[in-house]
Amino acid sequence: MVRTFRDALLMLIALTLLTGVVYPVLVTVLAQLGMKSAAEGSLVERDGKAVGSVLIGQPFSDPKYFWGRASATSPMPYNAGASSGSNQGPLNPALADAVKARIEALRAADPENKAPVPVDLVTASASGLDPHISPAAADYQVARVAKARGVPPDRVRALVAESTQGRQLGFLGEPVVNVLQLNLALDRLRG
Repeated sequence: MVRTFRDALLMLIALTLLTGVVYPVLVTVLAQLGMKSAAEGSLVERDGKAVGSVLIGQPFSDPKYFWGRASATSPMPYNAGASSGSNQGPLNPALADAVKARIEALRAADPENKAPVPVDLVTASASGLDPHISPAAADYQVARVAKARGVPPDRVRALVAESTQGRQLGFLGEPVVNVLQLNLALDRLRG
């Protein structure tokens, strides 16, 4: 009995050290050596100050910026500590009301735009943190952003094209535009 208890205690100590100390330290060191930016949250800096992450969306509501997907997190949008979807199904009146309100906000910001609103501008992603929009969602906003900044729409459209990331490995997923990176590029744009 004593031998069994001793063996069990030694295994507990060995596995605790292996999985609780050695493995995390090894993974941390390899991540810092192999992919430092990703290991540190893929932060985006402007003028030496972190302004966001390419992995987590941010709220933009100023007409001179591109707006991202809606966020279903609370108590504030894009709260990484509360990552979740809304859990509202397609027949839920609250979802229909939220989508309608988002469409109205987009229409109010650009009343001349009569094009259909892309679905990713009015619905949240599963995590509520998506930093990307579709190229169609970016194109929908080009006229508003160009007008608010006083630059030709073609210049803004060219910036969207430059900011569009293709499919991963050439065939996985859909092309996307990172909203934070696009808005930072817009800030560097001169009329």
